[in-house]
Amino acid sequence: MSATLLLLEDDLQLSDTIKQFLTYHGYDVYAAYDGLSAQELVYEKHIDLMLLDIRVPHQNGFDFLQTLRANDVQTPAVFITSLNSVEDVTRGFDSGCDDYIRKPFALKELLVRIESLLKRRYSTHENKIALADGFVFDIKEHLLTKENQRVSLKTKEAKLLALFLECPNELLGYEKIFERLWTYDEEPSTGSLRAYVKTVRTFLGKGNIETIKNGGYRFVKK
Repeated sequence: MSATLLLLEDDLQLSDTIKQFLTYHGYDVYAAYDGLSAQELVYEKHIDLMLLDIRVPHQNGFDFLQTLRANDVQTPAVFITSLNSVEDVTRGFDSGCDDYIRKPFALKELLVRIESLLKRRYSTHENKIALADGFVFDIKEHLLTKENQRVSLKTKEAKLLALFLECPNELLGYEKIFERLWTYDEEPSTGSLRAYVKTVRTFLGKGNIETIKNGGYRFVKK
C-alpha cells in the first residue's frame, strides 16, 4: 500500500505541481488550501506524512501542527515555507515538525526528505509486536500467532489491529478507519466495525481501546 500524504499549500499552482510530482512517484496526496480543511482531512483520512506551508488561511501552519500535537497526533510533518529566519525554524521545530525545507526547493530534494522520514518512521517499528496473553502480531504481514501457531483473523480485523498499533494514543475517526478497512467499492458498516473492535480488544486488552462517542476509537498504549 502506497503512503498517503497531506499537502497544505494555498498556492494552487505550486500545490498542483507538488501533487502531480508525488503522485507520479507513487504517493497518494490529499491537497488542502487552508488550515481548517487540512484539519478535517487529518481526522477523516489515514495520513502517513504531512507537508505544511505556514502562511495559509484560517489557521497558520504553526498553530495547525501545535493543535494536532496537543491531541496526540504524531504523524510526521515537514514545513515547506519561504520563512527562513532562525526564529522561524526554531518555532517550526518547537511546534512539533520533523523537518523544515525552505522555498524555493527542488522537487527531488523534497522527495528525498519524504522517503527518509517515512523510512525512519516505519523502520523504528518492530515487525513483530508482543500483545496480551502470548499473542504476537506481525504488523507487516498482518499475521497473528500464538506459540508459533497461526491464529485466524478476518482481513478487516487484521487491518484494524495494524492500524491501532501504528497509531497509538491517536483518535481514529470513523472515516479514517472506514478508508483503511473498506475498499472503494464496498459499503462501510458501523455494525461490522463494532464486531471487529470487539475481536481486536481480545488482543490489545479490553480497557485499552476507548470508544469516543460520535468520534471513533483510540488505542491507549500503556
